[in-house]
This record gives sequence, C-alpha cells and structure tokens, in this order.
Amino acid sequence: MAVASFVLGLIGLLVLNVLLGPIAIVLAGLSLWRGTARRGRALLGLGLGVADLVVLAALVAADGTLSWSIAG
Repeated sequence: MAVASFVLGLIGLLVLNVLLGPIAIVLAGLSLWRGTARRGRALLGLGLGVADLVVLAALVAADGTLSWSIAG
C-alpha cells in the first residue's frame, strides 16, 4: 500500500488529482497505521497526496472551475 500511495500521488500531480490525491492519502495512512516496513514511501505518498490537493486548489483558484488545462 505504501508503494501504491507513492505511485498514485506521483501520477496525481499530472492527471486526476481530485481523485488520486485522496486515494494516495488514504493508502498512505492505512499503511502507516499497519506499520509498514516502507515507512519512507508511505510518507512520500502522503506528502504527494497532499501536494495533489494543493495543486488542484491553486489551479482551481486561478481558473475558477474544477477542470483545468495546461494549454490555457
């Protein structure tokens, strides 16, 4: 679960951050709660999940809609 949260958080920075960010946060929290051996990956997944939501909030605030595009 720790690796999955890391991968989903990383992908979520580019696409579908409204969906992948919360999933990465939940998976990281579950893996930390279970006492995973990959604690660093879980913490990175947690950080990336939060970063997904921060990026989404910044882009929504700049654009004014829930959808955003790099092209403008």
